[in-house]
Amino acid sequence: MSSKHFPGFSLAALLVAAAGLFATQASAAELVWRIQSEHPNHVSVEFYSQDRNRAWPGGGDVHVIEDWDTHTYSLTCDHGETICYGAWVRDEDSTYWGVGRDDRFGCNNCCFTCGGGPTRTIVLNP
Repeated sequence: MSSKHFPGFSLAALLVAAAGLFATQASAAELVWRIQSEHPNHVSVEFYSQDRNRAWPGGGDVHVIEDWDTHTYSLTCDHGETICYGAWVRDEDSTYWGVGRDDRFGCNNCCFTCGGGPTRTIVLNP
């Protein structure tokens, strides 16, 4: 059956194509984090999805904060995905913020929604 408005295309084919386009556009989003450490030691930071098996930067790498500047991290993520930060003193798991190293701990106010705008500045106090 051909559509009157789109000769040669079936309505089903057009709906499938439109759904694929919408899914691609809706899934790509960004979450911008701003983190400042006031701890005297170097701090490692990683971000963890709560909806899928994904970490940023991932692959065994972490972001390292070695100063008191505010650092900005832009993550490409799925729209609506919940992402939490984990931070810890380098080479020491007992001092941590957020969900800590490897997303091990629960947290209050350390998770944000992808596509929901930038986070507030997170300050890691000693």
